[in-house]
Amino acid sequence: MAVMGIVAEYNPFHSGHRYQISRSRADLGEDCPVVAVMSGNWVQGGRPAAADKWTRARLALLGGVDLVLELPTVWAVSSAESFARGGTALLQAAGVVDVLSFGSECGDLDRLERVAVCLDSAVYQAGVRRFADEGMPFAAARQAAVEGLLGEELAGLLSAPNNNLGVEYLRALNAGEGTIRPFTVRREGAPHDSLTEAGERPAFLSATQLRGYLAAGEWTALEPWLPKGGAAVLREGWSGLPALERAERAVLARLRTMTAEDWAALPDSGAAEGLPPRLERAGRQCRSLEEFFSLAKTKRFTHARLRRLVVWAYLGLTQRDRPETPPYIRVLGFSARGRALLREMKGRSALPVITKPAHARQLDEAGRCLFVLEARCTDLYDLCLGTVPAPGREWTTSPWQGEIP
Repeated sequence: MAVMGIVAEYNPFHSGHRYQISRSRADLGEDCPVVAVMSGNWVQGGRPAAADKWTRARLALLGGVDLVLELPTVWAVSSAESFARGGTALLQAAGVVDVLSFGSECGDLDRLERVAVCLDSAVYQAGVRRFADEGMPFAAARQAAVEGLLGEELAGLLSAPNNNLGVEYLRALNAGEGTIRPFTVRREGAPHDSLTEAGERPAFLSATQLRGYLAAGEWTALEPWLPKGGAAVLREGWSGLPALERAERAVLARLRTMTAEDWAALPDSGAAEGLPPRLERAGRQCRSLEEFFSLAKTKRFTHARLRRLVVWAYLGLTQRDRPETPPYIRVLGFSARGRALLREMKGRSALPVITKPAHARQLDEAGRCLFVLEARCTDLYDLCLGTVPAPGREWTTSPWQGEIP
């Protein structure tokens, strides 16, 4: 029986995610176990997650996932390429996953694979450098380079976020030595990162819309889109949607002390394009995060990329803190079927598997350093909550153990 792997944020897990699992199981087998590599407490858009990673793992288990593994912050808050490489590396290292399932707007694996192969070609690399040197934003330069090689239709796939991420999953699998094969499910319902207009009734809402319901406290509107019992899980200890703005003065204190060299030490810092001096000036002049983004923005850098840089600065992380590959596998939750997968992983995993925080003390130096950094990321995430818990949760919270729904 095949084992399905998924890389996701589950921010939060909703009916669209359950659809992906059920649609994949229709092809792979109804009893196909699911292993999800899920972002921790910080997500790719440069924001604190809508709920902490243990709560979101519980929602995923309620929704049909069997084993939830953590994608550490240094990969979770990063470009699509790094996000995909970190997630697929963990699935491959687990030693039990046969298929990587991901959503895409086009739902056509062959077309996405053609784009992925193109992006790894020398002729593409030369083309994208040429367009970037002309001052074109990277995303536009990449699409223009692919259009010149594959045509407008295939290049246009990169303008859709799930297609784009799917291409990066394929590139990561192609670059690895594992045997995981890809499978894509056509995304249905509301577009990624969209809000639903009055009167619209899409098959599935976006996670952005659901976070909007959370922010407004509209639990009745939210509940139908969550797994059964999911709203009750979210409401346990709920103190409002986490927001970086709650820690704004701490963030501004960091931004005001950063030099251009400090900014350049962050991943995707735009050092080659001269962004760090601009970020230094913005940090010294701004009185709020909103003002910082206003002063720092340019046509060449997306708002999400700037937010990621701010989060890395706030967390005190640098490019050197991201290892070439993950040094361990951290378990956040598992069902009864997931427990069986864990037993199998003990003999097949290429990395140490952490099922209790104390296990981190037995890791090699690279693993211990990353776990300590992750503990810091959790403590600083907690400052974004409406009610701040005592620090040290990373060292005291064990994986959630649930049953198959």
